[in-house]
Amino acid sequence: MADISHPPMEQLQDLEYCIDSNPPWPETVLLAFQNYILMLGTTVMIPSLLVPYMGGSNRDKACVIQTLLFVSGLNTLLQTLFGTRLPAVVGGSFAYVMPILYIINDSSLQRITDHHDRFIHTMRAIQGALIVASSIQIVAGYSQLWGLFSRFFSPLGMAPAIGLVGLGLFQRGFPMVGNCVEIGLPMLLLVIGVSQYLKHTKLLKDIPVFERFPLLICISIIWIYSIILTASGTYRNKPDPTQTSCRTDKAYIISTAPWLVSYSYKAE
Repeated sequence: MADISHPPMEQLQDLEYCIDSNPPWPETVLLAFQNYILMLGTTVMIPSLLVPYMGGSNRDKACVIQTLLFVSGLNTLLQTLFGTRLPAVVGGSFAYVMPILYIINDSSLQRITDHHDRFIHTMRAIQGALIVASSIQIVAGYSQLWGLFSRFFSPLGMAPAIGLVGLGLFQRGFPMVGNCVEIGLPMLLLVIGVSQYLKHTKLLKDIPVFERFPLLICISIIWIYSIILTASGTYRNKPDPTQTSCRTDKAYIISTAPWLVSYSYKAE
């Protein structure tokens, strides 16, 4: 019996690269940087959402972001060398946001009056919870329990579970767009328009630029737009929350971040 094979390029006519293909180096660098920007959004958003509730300052927020970036890079390197070797960045997950919020709102932690001490104790509690949760996942993975139970998980059951996680964060994440609607709304509409309606428009030697680099294009346009609004004095007399959300020079993340993270979460 003849061995009949159907390469992916023959099955999907619009597929330009297979799993073993090597795109040109300039395109690879741009795609890698876009993937980094995509995971940087979650890396910055999660500490920006949680650290103020913990009583942390701008320096604490910067240190948490730096820690997440370092650990994400280390996990990604280990995953590509010894793990599943998938082309994915192992970053922070929104699935842990809701449990962490419950830890932050614990009455024993909320009774701490000093903001910095409350941040330190809350961070220690979160670290302990993450260590326990990850240990359970390691045991389930190496003992092959997850493989046994995964046979009973169908897409019909997993899709609602994942949807509930995303919808549970909607009330906390989407209102942040309204904190600066003149920047958040154009960014939202631009991303949808470029990625969905201009994706078949080809430029630069018939390369679908809008399909492959929608995030880089939209962020560049909106960032220049934000700089123009900031430099023109649009938010000069606005309240502090509006200036923090809209201005490009009020995040204080870069100015307060140390060159090397030598920050310890150990309580004194």
